[in-house]
Amino acid sequence: MAKKVVATLKKGDGKHYAKVIRAIKSEKTGAYTFREEIVPAEMVKETLAKK
Repeated sequence: MAKKVVATLKKGDGKHYAKVIRAIKSEKTGAYTFREEIVPAEMVKETLAKK
């Protein structure tokens, strides 16, 4: 499924978007979960700076 999303992003209008994947640590178990977001390319640094 991830391949399909990435392939869609490479088409025409999708060139100005980036897929951001973040590892978030659980307070209770200590395990990491991953959160994926598709954001405009110019907002990548702002998105990564947020907690």
